[in-house]
Amino acid sequence: MFGLSEIAILLVVVALVVGAKKLPELARNAGKASRILKAEAREMKADGARREPAATYTVRETPASEDR
Repeated sequence: MFGLSEIAILLVVVALVVGAKKLPELARNAGKASRILKAEAREMKADGARREPAATYTVRETPASEDR
């Protein structure tokens, strides 16, 4: 039977074969996300307080239709 290390190696090989064209884009996006997270963490430490989120969402209840 396969062990954990063999399964991990197999998954890496499959990911490289199937997604070889997408890997540079995925790595670039992961780097951007990491930089954004680090910058936000530094900014929150500098502010000393939690900031409100930039966007707020409201949930509206829709009336139940009488057709049912």
